[in-house]
Formats: sequence, C-alpha cells, structure tokens
Amino acid sequence: MELKKSDFYFDLPQELIAQDPLEDRSSSRLLVVDKETGKTEHKIFRDIVDYLNPGDCLVLNNTKVIPARLYGERAETGGAVEVLLLKRKENDIWETLVKPGKKCKPGQRLVFGDGKLKATVLETIEDGNRLIQFEYEGIWEEVLDSLGEMPLPPYITHKLADKNRYQTVYAKFEGSAAAPTAGLHFTPELLKKIEDKGIKLAYVTLHVGLGTFRPVKEENILDHHMHTEVYQVTKEAADIINETKKSGGRVICVGTTSCRTVESASDENGIVKPGSGDTSIFIYPGYKFKVLDCLITNFHLPESTLVMLVSALAGRENVLAAYEEAIREKYRFFSFGDACFFH
Repeated sequence: MELKKSDFYFDLPQELIAQDPLEDRSSSRLLVVDKETGKTEHKIFRDIVDYLNPGDCLVLNNTKVIPARLYGERAETGGAVEVLLLKRKENDIWETLVKPGKKCKPGQRLVFGDGKLKATVLETIEDGNRLIQFEYEGIWEEVLDSLGEMPLPPYITHKLADKNRYQTVYAKFEGSAAAPTAGLHFTPELLKKIEDKGIKLAYVTLHVGLGTFRPVKEENILDHHMHTEVYQVTKEAADIINETKKSGGRVICVGTTSCRTVESASDENGIVKPGSGDTSIFIYPGYKFKVLDCLITNFHLPESTLVMLVSALAGRENVLAAYEEAIREKYRFFSFGDACFFH
C-alpha cells in the first residue's frame, strides 16, 4: 500500500507555534489520547502521574544538547560564517553544516571569538556537509560553552534567555544538536513523585541530529531517506525495560527519540539488548511495535516523520483528529509546546 506524504498534512496556524518555554515546565497542557478509540481528555502535564501505574517503566533520553551553533568569520576576508556542529568524528574533527557553504571550500580557515577557536575546512561530504578540524587551547566543552549558542529549530525565532531551558533536567551525555523535547516537561519533583508511585525510570541515550527536522520531500514516504543517529543502551536500562515487559507492566517512552532507541535496540521478540549503535529506523503506519506500549510526545510538524511515527502507534485518523482538537483548543505546538500522551 502506498503511503503519501499528503496523508499526514494538517493546517497549523502560525500563532500556535510556541516561541518561549513556560515558566514552570510541568504546567504545560497535556492532551491524553486513547490510542485504540481516539477518545481525548484535556489535562495539565503534571497529571501524567495519574495515568502511570506501579510496575510501569518510563524510558527517558538523557542526551545533552551542545551549544552547537557557532558564529565566526573567514580568516582571509572577514566574511561572516555560521557553523552548526552535527557529529563529532575523531579528535577535533566534526561533521558540520556551514552557511554560506559556497565560500567554505576545503582549505578555508575560520576564526571564532577573536581567535579563541580556529578551524580549517577539510572536505565536503554527502548532503553538502563539511568536515572541519578545530584548534583551541584549554577544554573543548568550556570553549564551546563560551562561544556557542543553542541550535534552536528553524521555526523558533525568539532568542533563548536561559540555555538550560532547551535541556531536560536529567540531560547527562553531550552530543545532541536538538533537544528530546518531550522530556522538557519533567521537573525533579515530578520525577520523584512518579518514582514514589512505583514506576521505574530507564535512561537511554540517543543523540538527536538535525535530520529530525528535515522535511519529507518525496510524496511516497517510503522513498524518504532517514538520517542516522547514535544511541546507547546500558545493561541497567535494558534490564529495567525487559523486566517491566516480563512482569506485565507498560513501557512508556518519553519522546520519539526514546521510542526509536528501544525499537532499534531490541530483537524480534522485543528483548532490549544493551550496547550502542547507529539507527536510521523510520517508523510509519504498518509498523509493529516490539517494546513500546505508550508514548509521551509533543505536537509535531505536518507531514513530518514524527507525525508518521505517532500515527503508527495510534492510527492516522486518531492522530489527525486529536491534532485538530488541539488546534481548536489552542494548544501550543513543537519544541516549547504542550504534550500528548498516547496510551
């Protein structure tokens, strides 16, 4: 059966795209959707605790966003350049996205922060990305923290006042170019409440790439080329998830990144294996979930791979109806927006 990109289209008013995070993370709204019937309830995010049962497990992605956007200039001409760090290769060589790309040919020298950081373009690779070698004194993380900006998605035009607001409270391992945004709603207090109720927390790591925002261009979605992301599942996390399944609890993924991680790391019987790897898993209607039972996620872009993933879980009609209702009720969309719980 052919799946068309236009099957996942909905009309989203511009003013519903959240530009700033809320003061209190857990006070976002929560649209609760029954994935079988499509029935909805309107709640506040902290009410999520009422929908979780002792013996369930929450899977959270503890990746940390790096301030990956660097503004500098070309050494010879002083012309402005913007570099986005995508993936660390080895030593101080990164795969990057450069603007303006035409001016940054191999051999081009770049300077950032009055020479605090210097770089050389090594080569152009697939998708027009550039491999760049950086030079600096001191500790890379500190240099990056002083010069880099958070790489907010293209639809957020406001400047972020506090870097930490584009970071989950449990972010631990640096490496993402975008936040796993479903996790932004949790506070330490809410996580403690959830654990006190007898729900286990399993932390996995998937470094989110910017490909997550890449639009689907092909009308037949099966022709879409998925980006690759690096994930890691510890033995402890795998044990918690497998134990939960065995004892009849539900595995509830926080965000599409946690979902893609557990589905990639499991065998055909749904047993999650510890280890690390690359995944380019593309989940769309017709996919049979091996591990995930429920999903907490934000509201996604029309025709995006993320809306397709949610539709694989709850059915395209249910998802589009829930989104229509969210639009009518003026829910806030995308990274700093409200959340959805499909159970």
